[in-house]
Amino acid sequence: MQYGVCHLSIVPLRSSASDESEMVTQILYGEYFKILEERAQWSRIRVAFDNYEAWISNKQFLKIQEEQYLNLKSAKPKLSSDVINYITDEKGYLMPIPLGSVLNSLELFQHVYDGHSETGEKPKSHLIDTALLYLNSPFTRGGKSPLGIDSSGFTQMVYRLNGYKLFRNAAEQARQGEALSFIEESEVGDLAFFDDKEGVINHVGIIMNDNYIIHSDGKVRIDRLDHSGIFNSELRRHTHQLRVIKKII
Repeated sequence: MQYGVCHLSIVPLRSSASDESEMVTQILYGEYFKILEERAQWSRIRVAFDNYEAWISNKQFLKIQEEQYLNLKSAKPKLSSDVINYITDEKGYLMPIPLGSVLNSLELFQHVYDGHSETGEKPKSHLIDTALLYLNSPFTRGGKSPLGIDSSGFTQMVYRLNGYKLFRNAAEQARQGEALSFIEESEVGDLAFFDDKEGVINHVGIIMNDNYIIHSDGKVRIDRLDHSGIFNSELRRHTHQLRVIKKII
């Protein structure tokens, strides 16, 4: 088995071994993974944090030894908590890194970071403070950063920055936690899931106070939540059909 780590700001992971294939997710600076299959230009990897499998360009990561991978995996995660900040590389050059980048590899890369960071579990009430850091970030399918993020990438990153693990996709996240019967039973920070006409869960958001929800739809935005789903006051209609409320924490 071979192993790798992301040494760049934001790297796309694709559905197949081609620059023209769909970006299904991203890895951020410092994220590490197993290499499942290696080709001349591309490798299929399994991300350590959520076990997501996809293809990455061989130009956009560094290989590491098994011992280094295991050390990273066993260490308490330390994540950047500034929306955008910089690391200084071994040559003294600056490189921007986004909110949620993993800082445990700094010594391995000989990089320096002087910004703010988070480590360990935070109170559930802290989730919304983190979520608001992404407000107005543009929707990007497969995105995981304030420069572009999708609905499940948004919930995964908000929870991750507070010390909790969610799977990558909305349908996978919906299998986690405890289902609630009514919105009235929910607390701030719980997750609301939404499905399409075929019953496939394809959207998720974080419940706020007073029947509001923060989610990524066009951009990270705040809308009303009721028993039917999400009501967009700008469009004056419901845009998402509520499927289930889940308590993860």
